[in-house]
Amino acid sequence: MKDKSRNEDFGFTLLEVMVSLAIIAIALMAVLGSQSQGSSLANESKFDTTAALLAQSKMAEMEVRALNDLGSSSGDFGEDFPGYAWEVSVQGLALEELSMVSEKVKQIDVTVSLSNDPRRQFRLRVYRYFPAET
Repeated sequence: MKDKSRNEDFGFTLLEVMVSLAIIAIALMAVLGSQSQGSSLANESKFDTTAALLAQSKMAEMEVRALNDLGSSSGDFGEDFPGYAWEVSVQGLALEELSMVSEKVKQIDVTVSLSNDPRRQFRLRVYRYFPAET
C-alpha cells in the first residue's frame, strides 16, 4: 500500500522554473552589456589611435611648407583610410606686444574626423614661426 503523505513527483514547480529563468536572463543581460561596452571602447580606441597618427601626418606636411604655400584646406585620406576626413585651418596670430613678429607666426589647426560620426573628432594645433629670409 502507498503512503499518500509522500509526494513522489520529482519535477520542478512552475515557480522554480520562472525564478531560474529570471536569474539566467539577468546574467545574460550583464554579459551582453559588457560585451557591447567592450566593443564600443575598442572602436573608440581605434579611432583615437588612427586619428592621432593621421593628424600628425597631415601636420608634418604643413610644417614643411613655406609661408606662401600655407592655406586652409580640407579633404579625405583616400582608400587607405576610408571614412576619415581632414581639415586644415591656418590663421595669423594676434600678438599686440610683438607686432613685428606676429606676421610671421601662424596658428595651424588640423582636425581629423570620422565622416559617418561628426562627434568623433581629433584636433591638433601648432604655432609656427617663419624667420625672415636672408
